[in-house]
Amino acid sequence: MDLSKIRMVVTDMDGTLLNSKHEVSNRFFELFEELKKRDILFVAASGRQYNSIVQKLQPIKNEIIVIAENGGFAMQQDQELLSTPLEKRHIDIILKSLENTQGAHAVLCGKRNAYLNGDSKEFLSTLKEYYSEYTVMDDISTFEGEILKVAVYHFESSEKFIYPSVKHLEAHLKVKISGENWLDLSHQNAHKGFALEQLQQKHNISKSETLVFGDYNNDLEMLGLADYSFAMANAHPNVLEAANYKTKSNDENGVELILEELISQRKI
Repeated sequence: MDLSKIRMVVTDMDGTLLNSKHEVSNRFFELFEELKKRDILFVAASGRQYNSIVQKLQPIKNEIIVIAENGGFAMQQDQELLSTPLEKRHIDIILKSLENTQGAHAVLCGKRNAYLNGDSKEFLSTLKEYYSEYTVMDDISTFEGEILKVAVYHFESSEKFIYPSVKHLEAHLKVKISGENWLDLSHQNAHKGFALEQLQQKHNISKSETLVFGDYNNDLEMLGLADYSFAMANAHPNVLEAANYKTKSNDENGVELILEELISQRKI
């Protein structure tokens, strides 16, 4: 495996760069400094809110590119690179489709803030890990501002309990099971692959110069844009099948392991 030509590293956050305690390792920050010395671009690509991603990567936030909300929003320092909002009519259709879904918690995701109904203290406690800025409303269906994505959470399984209620929307929207408990609905162009493709074109970086890490279905499109696509050992079966390579789990520093190999091959 020749990683010596890599010019861009892209990684998902939850289940990938973050361990099961939602932490970034100190070793990663050390390795990032080595990537920087080699002029390798680093991209954090997540279903998380922009503010939440930046909090996790606070020491390097001004030196990286952030793809947030599953590709619906991208930033580099204070410059907005991409924004792909949902139409209000689609938001209304999504919320209507979820009305009779027992245990589904919907979140409207804006660029810097999220909006949810305050009907579950337990869910609010869970939400705080992924959304550092949010507003509790009496009824989110009345919200009129710009929304990039509707994220839906189920405490047992998003694939089993939420997906059946919204799969009929796939003809018009991007419907992604983004984690064991999360499912995301967004514009058809609001996905990590679309955002990554824009970055590759902007920086004239090819698939053979791109290294991508992922663990869940919302990573599939961006894994397809890299010759060096890595599935975590803890990845969804779809991701394990789609990726060209496999690394250790997020709790075994699988990302760091490959970055160390990249750095050893790429001389300054």
